[in-house]
Amino acid sequence: MPNQLPPNELPQDELCNAWQKQPVENITMPLEEIRRRAGKFQHRIWWRNAREYAAIVVVVIVFGYYFKLVPGLVARAGAVMTIAGALFVAYQLHRRASSETAPAATEFEQCLGFHRRGLERQRDALENVWSWYLGPLIPGLAVFIAGTAITVPIPIRYRVLTAALSFAFVGGVFWLVAKLNQIGARSLQTKIDELKALEQ
Repeated sequence: MPNQLPPNELPQDELCNAWQKQPVENITMPLEEIRRRAGKFQHRIWWRNAREYAAIVVVVIVFGYYFKLVPGLVARAGAVMTIAGALFVAYQLHRRASSETAPAATEFEQCLGFHRRGLERQRDALENVWSWYLGPLIPGLAVFIAGTAITVPIPIRYRVLTAALSFAFVGGVFWLVAKLNQIGARSLQTKIDELKALEQ
C-alpha cells in the first residue's frame, strides 16, 4: 500500500502549483490619491531644481571671481570652462528633469500614466547623471586645479601634493553624488513598478 501523506502535506510540485494558483489580491488606489502623489512629486522636483539652479549661479559667480583673481592663463581657462560646464548642466537639468504640470484629467488611467512617466523621466536623469551633470564639470575643474597648482609659489613637491589632494577631494564628492543619485533612481524604480502593477 503506497504511503499516504497527511492532509496538510502535499508533494513539492503540487505545493508549488497550489501556491501559483492562489488568487492575487487586486491593488486599488483612488483617483484623488494618484493626483495627490503626482502633484506632490512634481512639487518636490520644482524645489530640487530651484536649489540646483541656485547652486549653478553660485558656481558661475565664484569662478567668475577666480577668473579675475588667479594668475596664469591655464587657471583662467579652467575657470571659464567650469562656468561653461555649469551653464550646460543648467540647460540639461531643464531639458531632462524639469517639473511638469499635471493635466486636468478625470480618467484614472491618464493620471496614472502621467505620474508614471514623470517618475520614469526623473529616474532616467538620475541614472545618467555622469553624462550630463557631473561629466561636463570635470574638464574645467581639472584644468583649473592644474593651472592653480602651476602658479602657486611653493616647492614643486607641494604643488603636486596640493593638486593631488584637490583631485582626490573633487573625485570623492563626485563619487558620493553619483552614488546618491543611483540610490534615488532605484527608489523611483520601486515606485514605477508599483504603478505598473496598478495599470495591469
